[in-house]
Amino acid sequence: MEEINPCTACGACCAAFRVSFYWAEAAENGLPEGLYEPLTSVLANMRGTNCRSPRCVALSGEVGSETHCIAYESRPSPCREAQPRDEKCARARAINGLPAL
Repeated sequence: MEEINPCTACGACCAAFRVSFYWAEAAENGLPEGLYEPLTSVLANMRGTNCRSPRCVALSGEVGSETHCIAYESRPSPCREAQPRDEKCARARAINGLPAL
């Protein structure tokens, strides 16, 4: 039996950290222009993540309940590298008042 992805009931990482990546990734992955913005001359970030209380504009749903990414297929490398149950996951969940997985 296939394990259910815990990220679909979480979304904490999308509401805890800035998601920055090499600007060319956006076009390579087909990320829609309205979902990211320039950060530096070589970096971009997902809109909504470069602020005091980050929340990615691609995150749909309520953190800790039921979430999904509206840009999942075209998401940038930091999102592809996110792993449930790792240290960054635990920090993101704590930031959002959720227990570690």
